[in-house]
Amino acid sequence: MKLMVLGATGGTGRQVVEQAVAAGHDVTVLARDPARVPAGERVSVIGGDVLTPGPWRDAVAGHEAVLSCLGSTDRGHPTTVYSQGTANVIAAMRDSGVRRLLCLSSAGLDIPPGTPLGRRLVTRFVIQRLYRHGYADMRRMEAAVTAAHDIDWTIVRPPMLTDGPLTGRYRTAENAPLAKAGSISRADLAHYLLDHLTDEHNRHAVVEIAGGS
Repeated sequence: MKLMVLGATGGTGRQVVEQAVAAGHDVTVLARDPARVPAGERVSVIGGDVLTPGPWRDAVAGHEAVLSCLGSTDRGHPTTVYSQGTANVIAAMRDSGVRRLLCLSSAGLDIPPGTPLGRRLVTRFVIQRLYRHGYADMRRMEAAVTAAHDIDWTIVRPPMLTDGPLTGRYRTAENAPLAKAGSISRADLAHYLLDHLTDEHNRHAVVEIAGGS
């Protein structure tokens, strides 16, 4: 398949590109700094910012899916990289006739029922406060994506990410809380995204995911 990957310089995005190429896909990467993207036989790099509509919009045409691993490392200030960036991508997809979108959010947005008190308190008063700006923008992103009825979207909500190995083993729940969602490796998260590109069951679904068989 011909894939466009956003956020390819982040940990998960790099895994997506590497695994996609290994699986025989052709990958187009949008990056503000193309020099940060390792060159590859099946990798094309386009310089640009997802927050600034530009020539990259025309490059969306011809791709079979867009995978968004967008993220922000700035915890201290409000951001629009998730919401506005994804809105710009959806607009470009509509103009180009591309329908398939998989994008990353976070399991930290909600606290599932039955979460132990200790973890509930840590999530509510530590994690959600620490990442409040990013989470607020992720909520806006999810609202924009779920309202895009003409796009075949899947929102994936991972818990804490690790640099663990690729195992291909993970648990998921569609449009429902996932119990004991402690962590998942970036490699396994990337594996899920690529392995479910053509999955009809997770279209228009919010997927909770965590490591483990």
